[in-house]
Amino acid sequence: MKFLDLAKVYIRSGAGGNGAVSFRREKFIEFGGPDGGNGGRGGDVIAEAVDGLNTLIDFRYQQHFFAENGRGGQGKLKTGADGNDIILRVPVGTEILEEDGETVIADLTELGQRVMLGKGGNGGFGNAHFKTSTNQAPRRANPGQEGVERTIWLRLKLIADAGLLGLPNAGKSTFLAATSNARPKIADYPFTTLHPNLGVVGVDGAEFVVADIPGLIEGASEGRGLGDLFLGHVERCSVLLHLIDGTADDVAEDYRTIIQELEAYGGELAEKPRITVLNKIDSLDDELRDMQREFLEEAVGGPVMLMSGASGEGVTEVLRALRSEISEDRLRQKTTDEEPETWQP
Repeated sequence: MKFLDLAKVYIRSGAGGNGAVSFRREKFIEFGGPDGGNGGRGGDVIAEAVDGLNTLIDFRYQQHFFAENGRGGQGKLKTGADGNDIILRVPVGTEILEEDGETVIADLTELGQRVMLGKGGNGGFGNAHFKTSTNQAPRRANPGQEGVERTIWLRLKLIADAGLLGLPNAGKSTFLAATSNARPKIADYPFTTLHPNLGVVGVDGAEFVVADIPGLIEGASEGRGLGDLFLGHVERCSVLLHLIDGTADDVAEDYRTIIQELEAYGGELAEKPRITVLNKIDSLDDELRDMQREFLEEAVGGPVMLMSGASGEGVTEVLRALRSEISEDRLRQKTTDEEPETWQP
């Protein structure tokens, strides 16, 4: 399944049915009077966050969603049938934006959350509605109200507790594969990861979700490389894990490159708690480790952790540091695989 996190959708709610102009005509009933019924109400357009979806790929093949129109009223005071609603089923974490791509209509962050995007038109009144003591035979009825037509954008921001940042080939996918059951593509060339990956990580009896996004390069905010298109997927994270390749020539410059791109992206992303880790230390001797760590700590202005996703050295300490930055209400207790005791009479 292809990953798609942005889709343009055209919606239209149903129009209301027209009211009817009718008079009761039966044998032996001299003054039947008006009996035109009201029109039915048009269907609504509703967006709902559902389980089991993690991409907007369905909206690539269908972009137009029209709710059903209400039926017109009939004689004998028959009210027209209401039009059926249409529901856009989207993944949890989907933002719904106006056509300008900036104004947020709704942010569906919880399972089952719903929002009405287009209200159906009301049905028109039949001529029976206008009957009064002074106008006992009205010959007018209202037309149904028009539906709402609009263009919206759907933007998916994955729900994760921790996000991975770093230059291409910094070891983000290796870390995710080593700590979870996720199996992202891993290779020894940059831009191996082309779309975000999610993995559930466990440490000390607690579980949380980690998001791995494609690597950033200098000028990503201007569209270089894969750009900053995927940075939105770490906006909801409580903490960011910044991985630096320990085998790089200038680890301080690599650190500053990512920080500059975060600041250029704007929002609160640059202000989120960050844990900086010097990765791939299995390829360094003790002297080079200390030297690279010293350079990086000077650029960060704080402590730096050491880790190797390939060998597993320092991974547990990094996971514990991430866990400490995530609030308890977002953590989940790790399920045990122990078999239940067999019942005996």
